[in-house]
Amino acid sequence: MCARVASPLISIIIATYNSKATLQQCIDSVAQQTYPRKELIIIDGGSKDGTVELLGANNQVISYWISQPDRGIYSAWNKALRMVHGDWICFLGADDFFWDDHVLTRMSERLKALSPSIRVVYGQNMLVNDRGENLYSMGASWQTVKGKFQTSMCLPHPGMMHHRSLFEQHGTFDESFRIAGDYEMLLRELKQADALFIPNLIIAGVRQGGISSNPHAALDVLTESRRAQRMHGQKYPSLLWLQSLIKVYARFVVWRVFGERVARRALDLGRQILGQPKHWTKT
Repeated sequence: MCARVASPLISIIIATYNSKATLQQCIDSVAQQTYPRKELIIIDGGSKDGTVELLGANNQVISYWISQPDRGIYSAWNKALRMVHGDWICFLGADDFFWDDHVLTRMSERLKALSPSIRVVYGQNMLVNDRGENLYSMGASWQTVKGKFQTSMCLPHPGMMHHRSLFEQHGTFDESFRIAGDYEMLLRELKQADALFIPNLIIAGVRQGGISSNPHAALDVLTESRRAQRMHGQKYPSLLWLQSLIKVYARFVVWRVFGERVARRALDLGRQILGQPKHWTKT
């Protein structure tokens, strides 16, 4: 295991494609971090919407960027990994943003004191809708989710810190995945190792996108997650995975029979009965 350094260099990787509408906020949230030892690497997939011009206008705060066609987000992340210098590496979506200006400062205090055996560190994400409303936070302690993780991607990945030695040992992301490549990578590490959860730290705001609110995309997530699990020795699907599959198909039925508007209200009513915050009518 690698020794820790007193003031670790943190690399932030962002993959973009036609992301002009949200990217500036993401870049600003990195540039405004009070922690000085950071680098920002952006890999664009050949955008045509003005993203490239926006990147050029932010040259002074971007350590490295390139725009060329790629094969998806994991292809872009792998390109970025070849360029990083950081001791710790995190990934943000082009429509994500650091929650406040002191996230990396607070994170660095924990990183420099860690045991070398810990190579994955995370906090919470705040789900935000297109209207800028904060919906609810996501992320629980490792002790709470450790048993569940092998059967479900239950860790908030945006802003999660990965020690560079993790990639030196396990290699890069599997580019055959479209959605669950981050889960597959973490399965490589966390089958036999532990992660560290930092309580009371919201790392990133994450905009509600199509995957969580679209039953078709949710089915794609489950399908890819199951493939990742099989790759790591889980021959049969877990009860939790089967329950999730049933829920997705139930949403298909509700959507088709009652229409999207009524379906969203019905699904949120079910969440409220279970003591969960509204989701479907807020996105």
